[in-house]
Amino acid sequence: MAESKGKQLQLKEPTEVTVSAEQTKTGPVFVPAVDIFENDTAITLLADIPGARADALKVDLRDNILTLDAEVSPPEQKDEIVILREYETGRYFRQFTVSQVIDQGKIDASLKDGVLRLTLPKVAPATPRKIAIKAE
Repeated sequence: MAESKGKQLQLKEPTEVTVSAEQTKTGPVFVPAVDIFENDTAITLLADIPGARADALKVDLRDNILTLDAEVSPPEQKDEIVILREYETGRYFRQFTVSQVIDQGKIDASLKDGVLRLTLPKVAPATPRKIAIKAE
């Protein structure tokens, strides 16, 4: 993001997951890697969540905190034995602070090939206009 525009989307705890309460499920919690892009009309966030399914992924926006939370199950079937595993499965969790310039009602999310794409449109700036006065 350009420094002159200011940060519209700020990272919240990017390197470690902090949990405010005890976890009820055991297992690892991962921080998904993200790429963030910005143009004049929107901010785009790409998050790598390998093995994630749309029905096991939650994207929540509350009190200007955008939360990504996904549960990724092991890909093997019950009758299969793991011979080699190069990526871990478990929970993915990451939070971001969203500024007021984001039009929160128009956020769009899609998931393809383990990559979550969030489009966060910016609020259109108020444009000056002349107001007509009616004579009564």
